[in-house]
Amino acid sequence: MVIRQFFILLTLCIAVIQPAFALSKLEASVDRNPVMEGEYFVLNVSADDEVDTGKLDTSILLKDFIVGRTSVSRSTQIMNFDAVKETRWQVLLAPKQKGQLTIPSFSIDGVSSAEIPLKVVEAGAQPEQAKNLFIDAKVSTDEAYVGQLITYKVKLYLAVELQRGVLNAPVIEGAQIKQIGEDKDGSEIIEGRRYRVIERTYGIIPDLPGQVNIKGATFSGDVLVESQRRGGMFGFNESRPMQAGAPSLSIQIEPAPTSFQGQWLVADLVALKESFPEDVKEFTVGSPITRTLTLLASNADENSLPDIAQNLPPELKSYPEKPQRQSFVRDAQIVSQYSITSAIVPSKAGTFTLPEVKVPWWNPHLKRQEMATLPARTIQVKGGAVVDTPIEPNWQANTSTNSESHWNANLFALLWLVTLVAWAVTFVAWRRALKRQTTVNTPVTAQPLVLSTGLKGLEQACAKGNVSDILQQLQQYCSEQAARPMTLDKIAAQSRELAEAIRQLQALAYGGKANSDTQLAVAVKALLSAVKNGNLKSMAQQSTPLRPLNPNG
Repeated sequence: MVIRQFFILLTLCIAVIQPAFALSKLEASVDRNPVMEGEYFVLNVSADDEVDTGKLDTSILLKDFIVGRTSVSRSTQIMNFDAVKETRWQVLLAPKQKGQLTIPSFSIDGVSSAEIPLKVVEAGAQPEQAKNLFIDAKVSTDEAYVGQLITYKVKLYLAVELQRGVLNAPVIEGAQIKQIGEDKDGSEIIEGRRYRVIERTYGIIPDLPGQVNIKGATFSGDVLVESQRRGGMFGFNESRPMQAGAPSLSIQIEPAPTSFQGQWLVADLVALKESFPEDVKEFTVGSPITRTLTLLASNADENSLPDIAQNLPPELKSYPEKPQRQSFVRDAQIVSQYSITSAIVPSKAGTFTLPEVKVPWWNPHLKRQEMATLPARTIQVKGGAVVDTPIEPNWQANTSTNSESHWNANLFALLWLVTLVAWAVTFVAWRRALKRQTTVNTPVTAQPLVLSTGLKGLEQACAKGNVSDILQQLQQYCSEQAARPMTLDKIAAQSRELAEAIRQLQALAYGGKANSDTQLAVAVKALLSAVKNGNLKSMAQQSTPLRPLNPNG
């Protein structure tokens, strides 16, 4: 009973101490007066109570001002059991015209603020250093061609501390736009006042001829400015919203000249270079030659760089990888790069010429067509043993697959050596058993069993479709028939059909996954037909007898 009476008394005391809140004052102020035409300033409206934020109607400002972002904050202070609440609006405004304007009175719940007379001066009337924040923008040229890369550099100048903000890209129609590189953060001194400068570069690529209008980049955010407390002698940093925009610009775009021949490319400078094994004086038939062609263009878009075609002689087979395109900034210039790497495989011995490579381009400064040229190159190819297992080019886009292919090739080579040793031991034992037998027909009946087993292994490899496995099984089968190790070039010399089938399989091995299953099926069928229909007995007749090597057997 005593506890209940205590809580009732405490509730009555709190009710007596706590005052009833009600809106009693509404004030409006601006951060500066006068202001410049078109320049943003801040209108502050404060109420001495918690008020619904939607009760402030800013539509009455639209007649004379551009109304920007509005931010709202609430605060409560308790001092000596007295609670003071406040609701505050910050509205970005920009006057539409110069002269004497008036910010009208606002009214919330029957409480009104006073009108504010505002003087608006002509833009540029105030000195530049009086600005705390402004934007400047420039383009690389006032005249350009369709497809030409135009650089648009925007600078945000800050004389106050930036709390948060967003720098928006310029708005443009009839052209593509993208940011190039990262933002640069530095400083500049303008008429004795130091500014923090944030610089950003955009690339503009016009699609159609005519005049292109660029609506400047804009900034919207919050900055910290020094303010002074009411009735106090010390200042403090206050967050204030600010907004600024760069001036609009125009560019005249010309069409591509009718006299230009080739794929249209406009740039300040274009160069061609290549990466080639210079230390090798003579190449071998069947061994791949790695060649990389690179096209560099200054102040050009990477997607406008044309593909490079290599018109090689028919004796040189080219297996290119996927071209690579990229852009980077070097010495304040935008450089675009196109590169393509190819594996060139000679199929015959002799002297061959890699023809010169030409890329036409348009010089906008001299207004004429020019040519980037890579001179012709002559190579010497000698005949030699074709590699047993073709090594696929080490493309970057398929690193894991290539590593697996190389591992498989090494594994198959090891298995082949083990099989060869086992076969040699078995053959010697068979020869010794042959001498102890009285029937001369025994070797004839034993040999078909070996032939059947080797052919079955080749057919199983063909069914699986692994090119490296097929070529290994082909060597194993032919080596069994000849009773001596056989390389692919020696097997190809047995018949024209075998040579063509081996060439097709090697091309599929170098081509990688880009080749279709149909091509592989055709090559496998041709190989099996050549093996079954070919005269492979000649290999056994040309083999060296083992008896002189083992006279005591």
